[in-house]
Amino acid sequence: MTVIAVISPKGGVGKTTVSVNLACALAARGHAVRIVDMDPQNAMRLHLGAAPGDTNGLIHQTLQQVSWHYAEYDSAYGVSFIPYGKASEVERITFEAHLAHTPNWLRDNLAALTDELTLIDTPPGPSVYVQQVLSIANLVLVVMIPDAGSYATLDSIESLLAYYCGDRSDFYGSYYVLNQFDGDRPLNRDIQYVMQSSLGDRLAPCPIHRDESLSEALAYQQPVLQYAPHSQAAEDLQQVSDWLQERVADE
Repeated sequence: MTVIAVISPKGGVGKTTVSVNLACALAARGHAVRIVDMDPQNAMRLHLGAAPGDTNGLIHQTLQQVSWHYAEYDSAYGVSFIPYGKASEVERITFEAHLAHTPNWLRDNLAALTDELTLIDTPPGPSVYVQQVLSIANLVLVVMIPDAGSYATLDSIESLLAYYCGDRSDFYGSYYVLNQFDGDRPLNRDIQYVMQSSLGDRLAPCPIHRDESLSEALAYQQPVLQYAPHSQAAEDLQQVSDWLQERVADE
């Protein structure tokens, strides 16, 4: 099983949107793909047509000590998904304490599932969730937006990656994707140039442009490749998924 962690230094960068749409794009290329939501916001399921009132998720399976099989769903888009689940504050605190004291929790649960390319969406910034994911990820995808605030977090993200992934023989590498890119804004172009100079081929060759089709697709609970296949965002995501597929295939 190849595990791709999708992380971000801060919220509001469209990380979940990128995660879901890349998963669907990879599935469309014939991969067996699973996406796991490790973000307490529990928003990933909304992109994949899950029933609005369904509260089931991995947090409940863990607290009840039962298999994740009962929380895995098939979507209409070739991707299976495991939501975080809707939980009370007490349940969330209890769950996070369990993760802190069970470092192999994620590894063990994934090992019990079928062997698929697995993308894991995480909450922004450092957390017990990110620690669990980075400790087993074969590849990390960092989603950023082209602003000064995001660029300022680059050193801290690199330090986090070095700590959890740097010495592991099963780690393929870390890569960056610029989301919500607007080529008409000089600052966006400047940040892209600086990141390209700093990261080289670790930066995806195509940014994902700011596109209303992404918001509209979410409103219809569909991936943008399904909702607006000829949109700028769909074209960008296709290119990024091709690039990501090459990164995985090289290993």
